[in-house]
Amino acid sequence: MMKIALLLALAGTAGAMHVRVGARLGGGARPALLVRRAARIGAPAAPRPLASSAASAAVPAEPSGPGAFARFSELFSNLFPLWTVLSAGIALKAPQSLAWFSTSFFTGALAMLMLSMGITLTVDDFKRVLSRPGPVGLGFVLCYGMMPLLALAIAKALALPAPLTAGLVLIGCINGGQASNLCTYIARGDVALSVIMTTSTTIGVLGMTPLLCQWLLGTMVPVDARGIAESTAQVVLAPIVVGMGLNKLFPKTVKQIEPFCPIVGVIATCLLVGSSVAQVAGPILNAGLPLQLGAALLHTIGGLASYLLFKASGSDEKVSRTAAIETSMKSSAFGFLLAKLHFGEYLVRVPAAVSVVWMAVIGSSLAVVFRLMGDGSGSTGK
Repeated sequence: MMKIALLLALAGTAGAMHVRVGARLGGGARPALLVRRAARIGAPAAPRPLASSAASAAVPAEPSGPGAFARFSELFSNLFPLWTVLSAGIALKAPQSLAWFSTSFFTGALAMLMLSMGITLTVDDFKRVLSRPGPVGLGFVLCYGMMPLLALAIAKALALPAPLTAGLVLIGCINGGQASNLCTYIARGDVALSVIMTTSTTIGVLGMTPLLCQWLLGTMVPVDARGIAESTAQVVLAPIVVGMGLNKLFPKTVKQIEPFCPIVGVIATCLLVGSSVAQVAGPILNAGLPLQLGAALLHTIGGLASYLLFKASGSDEKVSRTAAIETSMKSSAFGFLLAKLHFGEYLVRVPAAVSVVWMAVIGSSLAVVFRLMGDGSGSTGK
C-alpha cells in the first residue's frame, strides 16, 4: 500500500509539472489538453475532484438546521388532531392534572395563540380582506343562520331529550372560536379573513345569541356585552396588533421564528382544550352515544356544508377552507359558560362540554386534510 501511495504521489507531481510546463509554452488551451491526456493514461487528475466533492458535500450542512426544524414543524402541525385527542384524553382520565391551569393561564394561552398568528399577518392582509366583505358577510350568515337550524335538526333526528336539545342548539347559536385562526393557518387558508370572521361573529354574539335562543328555545339568554367586548379587545385584537407590529418592525427576525408559530399555537390550543375538558370531565364521560354523535355531526356537517357553499358561490380554495374551519369551530367553552349561568337545568351544559372535544378534533382534522391537499390558489373570494 505504501508503494502504491508513493507511485500515486509521484504521478501527481509529474502531472502537475506537465500542467505548469504547458502553461508556460502553450497558453490557456494546452494545459486543459494535458490534463485530459493525464486523466486518460491514469495520471492523477482524479484527486482534484475529491476536494471539490468534499466541499460540495459540506454545502448542504449550512441550511440543514432551519430546514430540519421547518420539517419538524410541518410534522408536528400535521399531527394536530392526535395532540388534541391526547390532551382531551388526559383531561378526562386525570382532570386534576390540569387543575393548575387557572383562568389567568387560560387567558395567557389564548393571547399567545393569537400573537403567534398575528406575527404572520400584515396591515395589507386586512386591507385586502376588508376591500371585499362578501366572505365575511356570508360566514356571519352561516354562523348564525345555518348552524342553529342544523343543531336543532340533528337534535330532533336523534330524538335528544329537551335539555340536551337546548344545549346543542345553544352551541349552534354562539360565535366562532379563536382556535379556528390557528387551524386556518395550518390549512394554508386566509388567516386575516379568519381573524375578521371570528371578530365579527364574536361581536355579533351580543345580539344574535339572545335573539336566536329566544326564537328557537323560548329562553332569553342575556350576555355581558361590555365583558365580551373587553375580552375580545384584550385577548384577540391586542395580541394580533402587537404581532403585526413586530412583523413590520423586524421582518427578518419574524421570518426566522415563523416555523415556531404553529408549534406554539398547537401547544396553546391543546392546553386550552385540556383545561376546558378537565372542568367538565364527568358530564362528558356520562354523555350517551346519541349526544356524542350529535356534537360530531354538528361540527362536521357545518364545516363541509360551508366549504361547498363557498365553492359554489365562486370563492377560491383559500377562502373556502377558511370558511369551512370558521363555521365548524364554535366557541364551545363560551357556550358552556352561558349554559351554566342562564339555564337552570344541569343537562343543558353537557352538550357544550361534549362539543369542546369534537370542535377541536373536527377542526384540527379539517386543517390537516386541507394542508395535505396542497396550497390553495388566490387569497380572497367573491
